[in-house]
Amino acid sequence: MTNVRITHIGGPTTLIEVDGWRLLTDPTFDAPGRRYTFGWGTSSHKVAGPAVDVADLPPIDAVLLSHDHHGDNLDDAGRALLPSAGVVVTTVVAAKRLGLDGGDVRGLVPWATTRLEAPDRPAIEITATPCRHGPPLSRPIVGDVVGFALTWEGQQHGALWITGDTVLYDGVRQVADRLQVGTALLHLGGVQFPVTGPIRYSMTAKDAVELCRLVRPEVAIPVHYEGWSHFRQGREAIEAELAHAPDEVRRSIRWAPLGTPIDVPA
Repeated sequence: MTNVRITHIGGPTTLIEVDGWRLLTDPTFDAPGRRYTFGWGTSSHKVAGPAVDVADLPPIDAVLLSHDHHGDNLDDAGRALLPSAGVVVTTVVAAKRLGLDGGDVRGLVPWATTRLEAPDRPAIEITATPCRHGPPLSRPIVGDVVGFALTWEGQQHGALWITGDTVLYDGVRQVADRLQVGTALLHLGGVQFPVTGPIRYSMTAKDAVELCRLVRPEVAIPVHYEGWSHFRQGREAIEAELAHAPDEVRRSIRWAPLGTPIDVPA
């Protein structure tokens, strides 16, 4: 039986432990107070630090980086740890930009795959899943983003899926047709910026309900909803929306207390 443990460190950052593997998603470890600019007049400041200090992390076998060009998914402290990770999996353009000399950096387009292999551990297949970090036709402005679906031999409930920073659109909905999902890490927060008005750049709780009805995960864990000023839906607002969700969706939602490991079905 595979043991899977997830620690929500803050924002999009989680530590995923699978039978000896240690995988880190979107590393953000800067202290609070700093302002980050995202381009095109958008910016945000960090309002909370990580629940686990970067110095307290165990050795990391792989970093799953949905994109490299926004500080709320890869900040300075997170970038500094990349060379120590065994593998970095990200978008094709991010792999080129990172330029980790001598490092194993793998860029994937949606639905491409790569494998993590090591003695005495189950091989993990990583499939990049579609993301769109804004409204239609925004990709040239907001850049490329991917999610990640992790599968390995012996899974009973389906893939461990990290949605990545995305709005809900047909590319994300394709996951329901192509994958069986056991546990989903849902990037929420309903990101908005004053300069772009009502335009959203990540999913809302309402989107999460629709997505869970389509994908039907055993467990759905909200992440990417706290820690930065551009998140417009925090936990309280998400919980209020989920209170009206269908029973099967509400039963699947599990909150991961910041800094506290939780076990999830494999």
